[in-house]
Amino acid sequence: MAAYTELLAGIRRDEANATKVVLPDAWMQGRTTYGGLTAALCLEAAIPLAPGMPIRSAQVAFVGPVGGEVTCTPTLLRQGKNTVFVSVRMMGSDGVAAEAIFAFGAARESALDFNNLKAPDVTSPEDTVSYFGENPNRPNFTRNFNMRMAAGERPISGADKGDVTIWMRHVDPAVVPDAVAVLAIADAPPPAAMSMFTAPARISSMTWMAEFLTDETTTRDGWFLARHVAETARHGYSSQAMTLWNANGQPVMVGRQTIAIFG
Repeated sequence: MAAYTELLAGIRRDEANATKVVLPDAWMQGRTTYGGLTAALCLEAAIPLAPGMPIRSAQVAFVGPVGGEVTCTPTLLRQGKNTVFVSVRMMGSDGVAAEAIFAFGAARESALDFNNLKAPDVTSPEDTVSYFGENPNRPNFTRNFNMRMAAGERPISGADKGDVTIWMRHVDPAVVPDAVAVLAIADAPPPAAMSMFTAPARISSMTWMAEFLTDETTTRDGWFLARHVAETARHGYSSQAMTLWNANGQPVMVGRQTIAIFG
């Protein structure tokens, strides 16, 4: 295991704000590093260019396999009075690994204040069974998270729909659930369409768009509730919607993801 906080502590930042870190096998998903960690490392590199500004949205393209030593180079695209846009390019030994754009924005007064994202009615994390159980073939990176199946079906179940709800938290007890840690865990569930598979098949995340709905990313006992819904699958690609709540049922993030399906 390579604890999340130890991994972040190993990041080296140069005078131009570029970061370097070596990614261990414990965070691998097949032949590449887990996409949530890739996105989180890009965000970690971007934050110094938007000091004091909360993250509002992330758009990440997973361009190529990620492994070994990677470099994240942030670029300030625009800085206004209340918003900052930063792009980050992650480079590995094989070239560009990921490209991300982050939007940061200060809170402001508004006449609108509503929430139409009610959390699903599911059992508490303590009363929910393990998602992976004792499965020895689970992807390496999933051992960095405690995941429990709240609703839906597991991968390769031949389900009639792709709709899964999972409780998740970092295994590392030292994790503080800031925006980077939340981005690192939000992509942990397997793509929802996999529950409809009747036989094993490769998948690969291509893009991920995530919107932070609150400045407050804290939660109770580290638990977050994620619901991932496969809305379309055609021509070898699936599009899914994602929502993340804290343990008190307050929405933290929404997102969309494009996934390539090889089978």
